Amino acid sequence: MLKELKQKVYEANMLLPAYQLVTFTWGNVSGIDREKGLFVIKPSGVPYEEMKPEDMVVIDLDGNKVEGKMNPSSDTPTHAELYRRFPTIGGVVHTHSRWATIWAQSGRDIPAYGTTHADYIYGNIPCCRDLTKEEVERAYELETGRVIATHFEEHGLNPMHVPCVLARHHGPFAWGKDAMEAVHNAVVLEEVAMMAWHTEALPKEQPRECLPDYVKEKHFMRKHGPNAYYGQKKP
Repeated sequence: MLKELKQKVYEANMLLPAYQLVTFTWGNVSGIDREKGLFVIKPSGVPYEEMKPEDMVVIDLDGNKVEGKMNPSSDTPTHAELYRRFPTIGGVVHTHSRWATIWAQSGRDIPAYGTTHADYIYGNIPCCRDLTKEEVERAYELETGRVIATHFEEHGLNPMHVPCVLARHHGPFAWGKDAMEAVHNAVVLEEVAMMAWHTEALPKEQPRECLPDYVKEKHFMRKHGPNAYYGQKKP
């Protein structure tokens, strides 16, 4: 079942150690088949060097295992909630990558300080609120997804314009049109998190200033807007 998607999700997961986004087994990637209402995710706690495409686990949108010999990632309920609440996304990544997790642990949004950030993310990268004690005890991973999705809804954020988030005191999540794009966005998130940290670490001779809105608008829209002109036209 979903052999092609399993292969793609496997390959996307293998990029996490390649891009140094994970330590040990601290991360996972999933990808969804919207027509079938099923997604594929890595198995829980399996070292990347031992993982095979056939080890990927198939899950329905209610979070039930449909196929797979292994237990799915413990973050599966978070992925399922994001797929339910963000119908335009096709892949999700969760890591504990160093720089993004530093910002998550600080409980701060990552400011849009420059055009590298603005090329991919429209505005600050949000950091969500902490889960309550009741939410953690009720369904920790599911409630993590609910807090993320609710934050986006309450702040009017488009998940395709802001393809990543920080779960406070936890770590980053990123997504995209498929599993590979989700990994791409996770790499971008880690890089801009590192740049922002160092921007703030420089001697403060004057206050840090975020990128002017008009430059932010230009850089994001030239790649993602209705009249985008960055890159090559697709045949």
